[in-house]
Amino acid sequence: MHRLNLAAGIASVAVAVTLVGLKLWTLGATGALSVAASLADSALDLVASVAALIGIRYAAKPPDDDHSFGHTSVEDLVALGQALIVTLSAAAIGWSAFARLGAPRPLAAEGAGIAVMAASLALTASLVIWQTRVARRTGSRIVAADRLHYLSDLWPNLGAVVALWAAARHGVLWLDPAIALVACAILLLGARRIGLRAWHALMDRRADPAQLARIEAVLRGYPGLKGHHDLRTRTAGTRVFVQVHVEIDGDLPLRDAHAISAGLKRDIVAALRRPT
Repeated sequence: MHRLNLAAGIASVAVAVTLVGLKLWTLGATGALSVAASLADSALDLVASVAALIGIRYAAKPPDDDHSFGHTSVEDLVALGQALIVTLSAAAIGWSAFARLGAPRPLAAEGAGIAVMAASLALTASLVIWQTRVARRTGSRIVAADRLHYLSDLWPNLGAVVALWAAARHGVLWLDPAIALVACAILLLGARRIGLRAWHALMDRRADPAQLARIEAVLRGYPGLKGHHDLRTRTAGTRVFVQVHVEIDGDLPLRDAHAISAGLKRDIVAALRRPT
C-alpha cells in the first residue's frame, strides 16, 4: 500500500512540474486569465504535491515511543493544509477574474495556447485516473486530496481551451474571466469537502457509517460472542482505530477466549480493508 501511495506521490510531482512549465509558456504567449487561473492552480499543485510526497513518507513510519499509534495523522494535517492553499488561490484568482469581467482584454496566440492546454488536459486526466485507483485501493487521504487538485484542474484546463477558442474564432473576450470564476467555485467546493474530512479526523470523529456497518456485521452473531457494547472508532489518515467490549462465556479456558478475540480482530481488519 505504501509503495502505491509513494508512486502516486512521485507521479504527482513530476506531472506538476511539467504542467507549470507548459502553462507558464502559454500564459506568456496568450495573456489569458483562464490560463493564469490554471497556471496558479498547477503551481499550488506542485507545492501541495511535494508536501503530499513528504507526508506519505512520514505517515509510513512505524509506531515509536513518542507516537504509539503511528504517524498516519500527518495525512490529515497535509490534507487540511492543501485545502487551505486551494481556498486562498481560488479566492485570489476569483477576485482578478471578477475585475476583468467588466473590462475584458484581448488575447493572443490562441492556436498555440489551445494546443498546449489540450496536452495539459490529457496529462492531467491520466494522472487523475491513476490517483483514483490508488486512493480507492489504499484509502490514503493525502492521495485523495492531491487527486482533488488535479481533478479540479481538468475544468480550468478545459475552460481555458474553450475561452481561447471563443476569442480566436468569435472574438468573445468575456468568456475567459467567466470560466475562471466557475473554476474557482469548483475549487472552493472541493477544498471544503477535503478540508472537512481532514478536520473531522483530527478531531477524532468516528468512522463513517459504511465502516461502522461493516464492524457491526462482523460482531453480530460472531461465534463464541454472547454480546458486545461500547463500540468506539476514530480515524487517522488511512487507519481506523476500533475499540469494543465483547462478552464471552466466563467458563471458557483463557486460550479459547484469546482465540475468539484474535479471530474477531482479524475479521474486523479484513472487513475494513475490503474495497467499497
